[in-house]
Amino acid sequence: MNTAKIRILVAEDEPRYIWAIQTNLEARGYAVLTASDGLRAVELAATEHPDLVLLDIKMPGIDGYEACRRIREFSSVPVIMLTAMAEEHDKVHGLDMGADDYVTKPFSVAELLARVRAALRRSQISESSAPDATFQAGDLRIDFAQCRVWRQSTEVVLTPTEYRLLVELAKQPGRILVPDYLLEKVWGYGEQGSEPLLRQAIHRLRGKIEGDPHHPIYIQTRAGMGYTFCAPD
Repeated sequence: MNTAKIRILVAEDEPRYIWAIQTNLEARGYAVLTASDGLRAVELAATEHPDLVLLDIKMPGIDGYEACRRIREFSSVPVIMLTAMAEEHDKVHGLDMGADDYVTKPFSVAELLARVRAALRRSQISESSAPDATFQAGDLRIDFAQCRVWRQSTEVVLTPTEYRLLVELAKQPGRILVPDYLLEKVWGYGEQGSEPLLRQAIHRLRGKIEGDPHHPIYIQTRAGMGYTFCAPD
């Protein structure tokens, strides 16, 4: 991946983390913008249009959760949360706000760089390889060329991760897709412990495309196996 023109916004209030992240990213050719509080992070995301955002949760002003929510109001840029909170519900809350991934502190440089590469790769694939076709199932319509989704006549606003997940499921209707497969295809890795990413993304996606998310028509769970997309007759 050519990193020469890729800009990454690092929002973090701990100087040691800012230094370590910035040094390692710049050593690999990325251009780095930095913010030490949540409000500044939102401002830079809006004015500088970075290719990726690394967003710490605990920051002054507004925290990373709120910063992510505000960024999602105007941008689909990939967002990776940096969190010292190991509890699953803390990570899930970040995903609820629109984050694509998270890294738990303390993290290794190798892990962080791998997550960055995966997020950028997914973003580039989404922008460049959509087929010129439309998919219709029941009252759900997917325009692959424009990366847009409608339910009945209303457009459904999805995050990049939600859109990739829906496409992966919809292009193989009736087939049970196991979690490791979806994690690899949608996030770029399927390591142990990543299942909360998938479960929460499925939950968010159902909330946007299903008439009754508690009794889904399109995305159904096959207990002990995985998920399948069901196209109504």
